[in-house]
Amino acid sequence: MKRYLNILLLLLLLAFSACSEQAHEHGEAAAETTYTCPMHPQIVQSAPGTCPICHMDLVPVSQSGANKGELMLSESQIALGNIKTTRVKYGDVGSNTILTGKLVLDETQTDVVSSRVQGRIERLYYKETGQAVQKGQPLYEVYSEELLTLQREYLLALRQYQELGKENPRFGSFLEAAKSKLLLYGLTESQIRNLGKAENLNARVTFVAPSSGVITDVAAAEGQYVTEGAVLYRLGKLGRIWVEAELYAQELANVQAGDEVKVSVQGFAEEAVTAKVTFISPEYRQGSQVAILRAELPNKEEQYLPGMQANVTLPGKNGSSLTVPTDAVIRDEGGSHVWVQTGKSTFQAQMVTLGEASADNVAILSGIKEHDKVVTSGAYLLYSEYVLKKVLTLWPDITINLKRLNSNLTDTKILYSSNQPSIISFNH
Repeated sequence: MKRYLNILLLLLLLAFSACSEQAHEHGEAAAETTYTCPMHPQIVQSAPGTCPICHMDLVPVSQSGANKGELMLSESQIALGNIKTTRVKYGDVGSNTILTGKLVLDETQTDVVSSRVQGRIERLYYKETGQAVQKGQPLYEVYSEELLTLQREYLLALRQYQELGKENPRFGSFLEAAKSKLLLYGLTESQIRNLGKAENLNARVTFVAPSSGVITDVAAAEGQYVTEGAVLYRLGKLGRIWVEAELYAQELANVQAGDEVKVSVQGFAEEAVTAKVTFISPEYRQGSQVAILRAELPNKEEQYLPGMQANVTLPGKNGSSLTVPTDAVIRDEGGSHVWVQTGKSTFQAQMVTLGEASADNVAILSGIKEHDKVVTSGAYLLYSEYVLKKVLTLWPDITINLKRLNSNLTDTKILYSSNQPSIISFNH
């Protein structure tokens, strides 16, 4: 019997000890908990009550949590701040880096128009760059004694063929040789036929555009004497056009030659056009820290013109990583952090390391784990609230005793801070 009494006594002592410890822990927790106003965080009180300014119910704030970057909010405060959370999960960032680019002529599609003969430029039909030229349109007119001699040889060979060609076929070969010379010097078939019909020599010969394009350079002037082979015009073709954009060092790893990019030309409302990257400069542009990306843009209808502005969208990297919405990340001088929900109404700031980012999502390399709940709406409000509370705790002894102002309030304090703080109190 005595043995059972000893066991019962021991159980009672253990229960009493546990209750004492719980009461002590509860007392410590209560001592560590203060109450503040959601709208006026400078109001701090050791017991529940109402705000003396707006008469809202005070909400509990864990002082120990404040030291760890925690905030405790009430349900009404969460609703008022529109605080929303989402779970962290693995996924693709879907990065779409957008670069500002400009359309330029495809240099590999440039035609050089040079003088076929020595002579004087009598007339330039196009004197400005940027003008579109169609194949066969007149470009310039040249006075040339050499061409006059070649025309005379052709007419002589033509008469001999007409008179003696039936009897002697070799005159036909003489005529073809004279015609070939005129063709090699830049005259067209129609010009040669007109010469044979009119039989009228003309030392001023008009030359036409060998292909369609846009004039990118005018290298001659009227009245200028030119030699054979002198450059007169440069024509750029528009059937295919380049788009060039600048890449910073951190963007070079996201694209390489052969990749496809999306190009949106300003002024055209249709969807972005796919272009293929053909070149990335192996060195930075002189005096800067940017490299040049070049992509070929199809332009069959020739609606795109050099000089137009465009947006180039780079594809994101493939792969899976922890991602959160971009709005969830707060950046300050100390680094980047997110607010993680640690309890029903408790939120904690957690430093993170960022990876690849897009307009909507950002990859998280470290700092949080899968299934954590991070704040996506209202994160900046939490940050502002935390900063304000942190500032107010710098001078914990600067208080205003409001017992005299409102007898219903007990241990109510207004924390006050300024460039030169002072203690203000009203004694009962």
